[in-house]
Order: sequence, then C-alpha cells, then structure tokens
Amino acid sequence: MVLFNVSRVETTPFDGQKPGTSGLRKKVKVFVQPHYLHNFVQATFNALTEEKVRGATLVVSGDGRYFSKEAIQIITKMSAANGVRRVWIGQNGLLSTPAVSAVIRERVGADGSKATGAFILTASHNPGGPDEDFGIKYNMENGGPAPEGITNNIYEFTTTIKEYVIAADLPDVDITTTGVTNFTGPEGPFDVEVFDSASDYIKLMKSIFDFESLKKLLSSPKFTFCYDALHGVGGAYAKSIFVDELGAQESSLLNCTPKEDFGGGHPDPNLTYAKELVARLGLGKSEPQDEPPEFGAASDGDADRNMILGKRFFVTPSDSVAIIAANAVDAIPYFSAGLKGVARSMPTSAALDVVAKNLNLKFFEVPTGWKFFGNLMDAGLCSVCGEESFGTGSDHIREKDGIWAVLAWLSILAYKNKDKLEDKLVTVEDIVRQHWATYGRHYYTRYDYENVDAGAAKELMAYLVKLQSSLSEVNEIIKGVRSDVSKVVNADEFEYKDPVDGSISSHQGIRYLFEDGSRLIFRLSGTGSEGATIRLYIEQYEKDASKIGRLSNEALAPLVEVALKLSKMEEFTGRSAPTVIT
Repeated sequence: MVLFNVSRVETTPFDGQKPGTSGLRKKVKVFVQPHYLHNFVQATFNALTEEKVRGATLVVSGDGRYFSKEAIQIITKMSAANGVRRVWIGQNGLLSTPAVSAVIRERVGADGSKATGAFILTASHNPGGPDEDFGIKYNMENGGPAPEGITNNIYEFTTTIKEYVIAADLPDVDITTTGVTNFTGPEGPFDVEVFDSASDYIKLMKSIFDFESLKKLLSSPKFTFCYDALHGVGGAYAKSIFVDELGAQESSLLNCTPKEDFGGGHPDPNLTYAKELVARLGLGKSEPQDEPPEFGAASDGDADRNMILGKRFFVTPSDSVAIIAANAVDAIPYFSAGLKGVARSMPTSAALDVVAKNLNLKFFEVPTGWKFFGNLMDAGLCSVCGEESFGTGSDHIREKDGIWAVLAWLSILAYKNKDKLEDKLVTVEDIVRQHWATYGRHYYTRYDYENVDAGAAKELMAYLVKLQSSLSEVNEIIKGVRSDVSKVVNADEFEYKDPVDGSISSHQGIRYLFEDGSRLIFRLSGTGSEGATIRLYIEQYEKDASKIGRLSNEALAPLVEVALKLSKMEEFTGRSAPTVIT
C-alpha cells in the first residue's frame, strides 16, 4: 500500500475554448503549458456535484494520441487528490469513445463498483502528434457527453480558478499491464485498475448482433472484406472482433496499429483522407491491381465515426443511417422487437425521414451534437440515429459508434445473403439501389472550408441571415444563376425545442428550403483547433425511379452553383474551392 499526500497548487485562469459536448480541443503545444490541463480537470471536478467525485469511480482513457500518456498520469493524480475512490484505465491508455460509454454503462468492478463518469482524451478525427491536436471531454453516468449545464459550469470555473489539488507524490501507474494498484491518501484508499480495452465492448457487441451469421458471411469465399482503423484506437478492437471472433483474414485489416500521430495521417474516415482504403475498394483515381473487396469500412481516431464502402461504391452517411433503420428489425437481433423511434441531425439528408414515414416510426430532427440524441434515448424515444458527418449509433450506448455501424452493415449483408452464399452475392451497391427504388434518392454532398478566417466566416453567416429577410431577392439571385433550379419557399435559422427537457437551442444552422424539397444549409463548426470551418450542405430529393441512377455531382451541379453564388463564398473567404468534399 503506497501512501500519498495532497498538494494545493496556485494557478491562474486561462482563456480556453468554451467547451461544448466535444470538450476542449487545442494544439498539443497549448495543452503542455504549465497548469493548462490541470486547470481544466480541476474546473471539471468543481463543476460536478460532490457525490460524483468523492468516493466515485472514474474512467480515464482515450484514443492514444500524442500527450495521452502524460495526461492520464496527471488526471489520475488529480483524481486521487479530489477524493475519487478509484480510476479505471484501458490497457495502454486506450479506449474508443464508444467503448468508454459502454464501460460506464456496463462494467462492474470486482467489488461491485460502477463508473459515474469519464475523462476521454481525444480530438476525434483531427490529426495527432507534437504539432497537432489534443482534446479532453467529460462524459456522465449515462455514458454520454456532459450536458450544456455542466460544460458551461466547467467553462466558468476555468475563468476564475485560483488553485488545483494534486497528489504530486503518487507514483506513475504502469498502464501497459492489467491489474490493480492500491494507494492510501489523507481520505483513505485510492485504487487504479488497468483493464483490457476490448473485452467489455466486445461483450456488448455480441449481445446486439448475431455473431454466428456474421461469421458465416465473413468465412464465405465469395465475400471479401477490408477494415481501416487509420492508425486510430479502432485498431485495438479490430483483430479481436473481425479476425478472432468473426474469422476474417488478418490481411483484411489496414492501419490497425494505434499510433500517437496516426501514422502521420489525418484519421478522418472520408473519401479524401482514407486514401488507402478508397484505392483498395476501387474508388481511387487509378484501377487497383487486385479485384476490390465486396465491403470496406473505416473509423476515425477515437472510433466513433465510420465510412461504409462497397466495391467501387460509396455509401453516404445519410443513406447509411436510413438503410440501417429500414433493415434493423430483420437483420439485428437487438432490434427484433421493433424500433422506438429514429433521429437525425438537421444537416443530415432527409433519407431517414422517408423511412420513418413509411414504417410509421417516431422521427426527430435535432441540432448537431450527440447530446440531443442522448436525451431522446434516455427517454425511450429513439433507437437508431445518425449525422451526416459519418456518425451513426443506437441506444446501446450514448455516443456514436463506428465499429457498431460496421457490424450493422455486415448484419444487413448477412441477412440479405443468408440463403445466397453459394450464389451471386447481394452487394452493398445492390442494397443501396434497392433502397433508392423503394424510398427515393436524396442526392447529397457537403463542402467543408477549413481554417477560414473566423471574422470572415462570421460575416458570411451574417450576410446569409440578412438575405433571408427577402425571399424575392433570394429567388431573383437564383434565377440569375440557374433557371433550372426550383425557387426558395422558406428560409430560417434552425431552432430546436427538446421534447424531453424543454430546452431551446437557437442559431443551429442557416437553411434555404426549396419548393421541390431541395435544401441548402450553412453551418459554422467548432471541431477544429484553429480558425473556423464553414460547412455547406446541398441536397436534392428524387422520387422518379428513372432519375435515381445519375452521378451525384451531375445531379447536384445546379444547386452547387447556386449555393456558391448566393453565399458569395469566394468573396468572403478567398477560397475558390473547398478543403474537403464528401
């Protein structure tokens, strides 16, 4: 039993980014400043009620990015000093964000203890390394991100903090080996348990999906598979799930060794950054040397986002969540009794709306931010949800879940092929095209303008709001750009009243809604650590079965031209092209 003392350290407030549900994200060089991380951690403890700190069990882990190991030791020592009873750490400091949520909700310690919260160390899909990004956020006892009331309190405490407490003489814990280390401090015992990162999460996945049917699919010589973890934390689960449990070939795993700098890449699962997977699936600029696999998938740095691909075929995230919802009851045992409801973020295409209407399901359109889905799930109103930014999930946890989405798609493929593994396979493309034939197609794209001057970005958004006051002027501009584009019949800033707690979220995105069901949406995003990101969403709905097979860029070209001219994008930002198109 190792003894430790508690030290009080004087500090000064810092000018931090106001933390939302994605927490605090900055460059590593900011986090390594004296007291910076300490201030945020102490502010979090100060913002929580006493029973959620003193005597509590907390999870401390993340995606393994640069500075995580040092941060884990700091948070552990501060937890001890603040009266926390025990800290749980995933082996090597690794836990995906969805796995943290699962651990909070499902794991029971040997002594019957349950976690009441977690510090998650991730900057999500942003790059890692000494010159790149680090992040920290706090999740609550339901496994979901801290609500706005808590994050606002954290922010307020960071602006007034004068001291923090730390058990500076507590020895560093070996996070490479599983086991429990016992300490004693002024308030009594304090334990640190390092546990296997994958076992709790895999147990949960096996309770949701039919692993035997998935095994049959993956062992079929006609079915080929590829999963790319982009050197993120998803790699800590990939071999155990896809190879050991489901029988896939180890050669089907790409970039599945977690690295502090994600191998120098950008761990964002989209057509721009998942270059190796995209090329292997036959979607690159040149034809691959080998025949592409039937199915490909990728997840991001903390494994909460996903991208789904078929052979030479990209599934949009908006279509993905709609297709999962349409097939969930038949294909996934967890949903066999039916769906409670479905939800999407406002910028996500309306493909899910059409499924909900056809299947007579409760439907919710919410602002961007997983906490809004969490409220609906906690109230028993939502089973499946998703957002266009490659996030899909269900009520099994309170975070989006990249590997869950991959298993959901494999389950749909297994169901569609259950009597056909000896015949021609029903492919990803077949499933998507059949869905379009049944429900119509939502042509959709997103333009991201990253690291735009923040002032210029705000001016552009203010201009778009002002323009909404005169729809006749808007339609005059549109007519001057493209006569073949429908007219705008409504324009607003999206506002959401939460049906569970009655809270109102305003200024959630600027919408231009067209007579034919098309939409243009403009949003500012705060997920980067420098500058601002302008996101432009362009959507057109097509019910005519003879027109659902067009190339997306051709179908959307008129609306794209209108969006860029209407917003004066180049004039405000100086950008002639977006950073990323998805």
